[in-house]
Amino acid sequence: MTHAQDAPVYRGINHLALVCRDMAVTVDFYTNVLGMPLVKTIELPGGGQHFFFDCGGGDCLAFFWFPDAPEAAPGIASAGALPGRGSLQSAVASMNHVALDVAPEHIEEYRARLVAAGVECTPLVNHDDSPRGVSAELHPGVFVRSVYFFDPDGILLELAAWTRPLGPGDVRHEPAHAALVG
Repeated sequence: MTHAQDAPVYRGINHLALVCRDMAVTVDFYTNVLGMPLVKTIELPGGGQHFFFDCGGGDCLAFFWFPDAPEAAPGIASAGALPGRGSLQSAVASMNHVALDVAPEHIEEYRARLVAAGVECTPLVNHDDSPRGVSAELHPGVFVRSVYFFDPDGILLELAAWTRPLGPGDVRHEPAHAALVG
């Protein structure tokens, strides 16, 4: 993809806004389990709240709490299972998961912290370009290592650590047209 001279210059994600069931539980999980500082709180006119957590790099993960929000719809509005334990499919325009970037030298330590906090999570996943897309072993073809887990509201989170720079050889598939699939 080329960059037009007058195209906007993006600096990353300002914030991703999600919806929680209980703001106090969300604040506890994101500050005490994941270690994200709470950096902004807003009381919404007419009820509700909007809180922002610093997730690094100048980016925030934000949550709305609405007193009358509909219940979660796993498998429709969000992923219904951890990778390897069920379908990751979710509906068009849904938010499937949030991947938080971590340094590769810390991913094993961070997974151990999640386990110690009682958070159910996957083993470390070595993503590669093999037919299965994952490898049991860390090898030079692994491009990212991940651990997946759910937050208290069932939002699928991923700690992801790039293991090598991505380059032109990593873009090798044509985008699919829905009308041509199935």
